[in-house]
Amino acid sequence: MRDTRGPMADADSARTAAGPDADDLIVLGPDGLYCPAGDFHIDPWRPVARAVITHAHADHARTGHGAYLATAVSEGVLRVRLGGGITLQGLAYGQAVEIDGVRVSLHPAGHVLGSAQVRVEHRGRVWVVSGDYFVSGVDGDINTTCAPFEPVRCHCFITESTFGLPIYRWRAQRAVQDEINAWWRSNAEAGRASLLLGYSFGKAQRLLAGLDPSIGPIVAHGAVEPLNAAYRAAGVVLPPTQRLDEVPRAALARAIALAPPAVQGSAWARRLGEASDAFASGWMQLRGARRRQGVDRGFVLSDHADWPGLQRAIAATGAERVIVTHGYEAVMVRWLAERGLRAGSFATAYGDDAAEAAREVAAAATGDDVVQAAR
Repeated sequence: MRDTRGPMADADSARTAAGPDADDLIVLGPDGLYCPAGDFHIDPWRPVARAVITHAHADHARTGHGAYLATAVSEGVLRVRLGGGITLQGLAYGQAVEIDGVRVSLHPAGHVLGSAQVRVEHRGRVWVVSGDYFVSGVDGDINTTCAPFEPVRCHCFITESTFGLPIYRWRAQRAVQDEINAWWRSNAEAGRASLLLGYSFGKAQRLLAGLDPSIGPIVAHGAVEPLNAAYRAAGVVLPPTQRLDEVPRAALARAIALAPPAVQGSAWARRLGEASDAFASGWMQLRGARRRQGVDRGFVLSDHADWPGLQRAIAATGAERVIVTHGYEAVMVRWLAERGLRAGSFATAYGDDAAEAAREVAAAATGDDVVQAAR
């Protein structure tokens, strides 16, 4: 499909000053990943004229770009997080556009709502930028709150490696969700509220989808609820949620509250009364991570690929060249080279939780004010 309309095709921009290798479709420039042939960036970390966005996490989707290209299903989340006034062109998964003669399409990554891999094709060469994605070593395990990862054949695959060490091997997520419900039920029977911490975009909705509402009320923090609304608007089925001030005090002892990590120890959290807290993250796989987080429980649940999942995803592309970005790049590059692939790495600004944490702190500071938390 050829579609040259829209702001991505019309925007003007200056090419990056970094001289690209003549053989590379995508290079690393001062503003981020750059396609010289199409004169556009992918998930740039500085303002640019044309930005293709893989997903709406803060380290990949930033304000200030002239025009945005992303999946149509991610529009609601992007507008919540970046502001409603951005110039955004949305694509269906698999739909292609041509940008200055370069064919671009977006394909499911399985990470969060609307997350995509970016397929770039020019003169018979195909490169794919993965963004963040979820694939695990457990057969058939997918993130049920978004379209599952779809392998895309290519000559070069630019992959994340957030959890690119052999220690990271996820259990079946249903088993983890059952543990979370058992923890919640035990707290409710003991007359304690449960505070479940996870990033407000993606993790919170994945946790919410697995909760058993028969146990008690489900409270969503003001930083979480606008994202829940965007998921529901996109057709994702989630259990009903309430604001903290909507739950009678007597019912709070059976409630579970979903909130970003920045809420821990806050006045909002203290309104739950006696409560047990837990943190859901892939980092809980590390010994001592729960202790450093200062929570009662740690649940290993990630929206990223584990070690065998990274291997599966890379193999499925058929790529003879792999470029590794954020995470344990050196380990993954060495592993790939030992298997005869041409491997290297890009030093990107992705994977640092600082941007997401800063957003969560700002949103958490507004407490239950959903309107302000959405800005």
